[in-house]
Amino acid sequence: MPTRATGTFDVKLTPQSNDTPTEGSPLGRLTIDKQFHGDLEGTSKGEMLSAGSPTVKNSAGYVAVERVAGTLHGKKGTFALQHLGVMTRGEGKLTITVVPDSATGELTGLTGSMTIDMSGGGHAYTFEYTLAGAS
Repeated sequence: MPTRATGTFDVKLTPQSNDTPTEGSPLGRLTIDKQFHGDLEGTSKGEMLSAGSPTVKNSAGYVAVERVAGTLHGKKGTFALQHLGVMTRGEGKLTITVVPDSATGELTGLTGSMTIDMSGGGHAYTFEYTLAGAS
């Protein structure tokens, strides 16, 4: 049975230079800096690549990987999250998954997925996870 962690996070996305051609789908590269609060207390750093439609509003996609360091329900360690986001004319789908076997420390064996809610104007997360060997 998965365990649920909830809380909020602050995020800073910083655009980076890229060397892609200006014609076609606009491509973007950003760094990610997050501060997690709640059941997950810690920070993350990562990178995001995005592409948008040059002609259709609200259609885009992104991929990202971030490395989280902190404490999850009292257990300390690190793990990586992989993002896959697609928006088709405003309809979005986002998948955030723990990279297999990426966890260290007391979080070794961590698997799971995270959802993000931005409906309240901020950023809230729900993290459903399993920790191998945890009772």
